[in-house]
Amino acid sequence: QVQLVESGGGLVQAGGSLRLSCAVSGNVFSFSAMAWYRQAPGKQRELVAGMSANGRTRYGDSVKGRSTISRDRGKNTMSLQMNSLTPADTAVYSCYASSGYQYWGQGSPIPVSS
Repeated sequence: QVQLVESGGGLVQAGGSLRLSCAVSGNVFSFSAMAWYRQAPGKQRELVAGMSANGRTRYGDSVKGRSTISRDRGKNTMSLQMNSLTPADTAVYSCYASSGYQYWGQGSPIPVSS
């Protein structure tokens, strides 16, 4: 069974950076799509960054230009690097993978202090 385990979460100060990793029990390059989503209190879940099997990426409008999604074949991980965080980025961040079935990480709370 595929498992996604996130790491790297925690309190971030405004203006700081965040790097989240998602360790995948399967082959990180075997999924048709992988992504990072986030859900802020009282708001709907939104896409942060996504990557298709061929490596094509897309980003949510609110993080475009300051975020990077990547995969590491050797470590079998997917990562999210986000810079210039503001309190508006406070949310629970979750990694996601799809191969017909959908898999989710456990969710990482990321509070951003002002």
